[in-house]
Amino acid sequence: MTRKQKRLSIIAGLGLVIALAAVIIFTALSSKITFFYSPSELKENPVAIGQHFRIGGLVKENSWVKDGKTNNFIITDNESDVAVIYIEILPDLFREGQGVIAEGALNAEGIFIASNVLAKHDENYLPKEVVETLKEKGEWQHGTEEDAKTTETIKTTEGANN
Repeated sequence: MTRKQKRLSIIAGLGLVIALAAVIIFTALSSKITFFYSPSELKENPVAIGQHFRIGGLVKENSWVKDGKTNNFIITDNESDVAVIYIEILPDLFREGQGVIAEGALNAEGIFIASNVLAKHDENYLPKEVVETLKEKGEWQHGTEEDAKTTETIKTTEGANN
């Protein structure tokens, strides 16, 4: 074998090892990916029963029913609604009319069974995905002081992530 052939075989071997490593990494990460949907997006693009994902929006007014540790409520984007059941203690900041993200899966009846619920941490913050969805639906309250603070928080967070 000539030097050129040896070099080419080493390069091909390294390329194969890198490709194999990439396949293993992407396969491992694919099971960790959790998609985010708004209630309207979920209605337009149904998700398979039992598939893990996140849903975000506002807790619909007068929809929260608590029975011991079982919490039933509705997440809305003021266009579509999704019924949610969460069997744990909700965060202290959980309230009707406020932003929330729930993580879990749909059951056979189309009810979202949440394994985790995240409430906004103060009056000046909504998750970026929820803000974008509300803006798309025309439900975002423009020109308020909270809007300016939330927009600044999002810009600051995006700048830190880049």
